[in-house]
Amino acid sequence: MKLEIMETERLFLRRLTDEDYDHIFEKLPDAKIMEMLNISTATELALEKQKQKKGYATFNKKVLIFQIFERHSLEIIGWCGYHTWYIDHRRAEIGYVLTSEVKRNQGIMAEALASVLDYGFKHMNLNRIEAFIGSDNLVSQKLIKKFKFKKEGCLRAHYFYNGKFEDSLVYGLLKSDLTLESYSRHSGAGRKLT
Repeated sequence: MKLEIMETERLFLRRLTDEDYDHIFEKLPDAKIMEMLNISTATELALEKQKQKKGYATFNKKVLIFQIFERHSLEIIGWCGYHTWYIDHRRAEIGYVLTSEVKRNQGIMAEALASVLDYGFKHMNLNRIEAFIGSDNLVSQKLIKKFKFKKEGCLRAHYFYNGKFEDSLVYGLLKSDLTLESYSRHSGAGRKLT
């Protein structure tokens, strides 16, 4: 299994697809799985195994995420990618997490997101990228707006989280929304390695 890597100024981004996840869970021992996926407890490992067993992908939907590595330490500090990719409709939902509190508020996710958005439009042939963000998640809303996502509405009681239903604000970015200037900014964000 050869995994694709992208490079930015401060980060390495390692691509994982649903096929990669299947290979990881079927071929690697638990200790290697935990190391590779940045899983720290047996409970988290069991949850990931359950997700994989149920299938990250279906006949019309796939997953493609990038693990975020800090370049100088090679520590996995989060992920950014497309957890709901409808290939036939050329659209996907973006998601992202920095697992390290210490790494937040340093522009790391903006750096990763620039490369991942560019990858989506250029290599996944996406026409539309969506983001569903909690109404109280102001940091994520600010990040998405930086990349010219347009607010399209609110889905009421969209997610069940921490024992209650929460609304999601819907943001969308179309390939045609990107001006030459903003697309250049996106496309220059990361260099693809192998």
